[in-house]
Amino acid sequence: MKGMTGKTTLWERSTHVPLMFAGPGVTRAAKCGQPAELLDIYPTLVELCGLPPKAGLEGHSLGPQLKTAKTPRPWPAITTHNVGNHAVRSEHWRYIRYANGAEELYDLRVDPNEWTNLATNPKQADVIREHAQWLPKVNAPPVPGSAHRVLVQENGQWLWEGKPILPAEKEE
Repeated sequence: MKGMTGKTTLWERSTHVPLMFAGPGVTRAAKCGQPAELLDIYPTLVELCGLPPKAGLEGHSLGPQLKTAKTPRPWPAITTHNVGNHAVRSEHWRYIRYANGAEELYDLRVDPNEWTNLATNPKQADVIREHAQWLPKVNAPPVPGSAHRVLVQENGQWLWEGKPILPAEKEE
């Protein structure tokens, strides 16, 4: 698991959540493999309920994909974990940029477990540029009192938010 565990990373296993819709206007038993965000749920429900669209929302209605699953989405899904750490997930790629400037790029068609970072491969410069344009231009400040919510193991000790959660393993 790349030395980290839980739902506190920007990789596919942490960010992928199945999303299902049923009801009038939704194609029965259709499956769409394109990424979406939880921010897309509200504008989707507004559209399904026949309400007037609201301006200024960050999400986009999934209505076109609910009618025809193969309808392309012209934008990727964005995930943020802590200030300055963002992932951009398109249909075939995941691009990650961390607050310290480090980058990761994975071709999910051939590397679904995200083991081979292609970010330093010059042949992928266009893919990185295309995905980097979607990164947030402004980072929202952390909520007062919040901390980095990461579970890590250091020196045989599991730490949550920097504090031990289990007794240290004894070496024999």
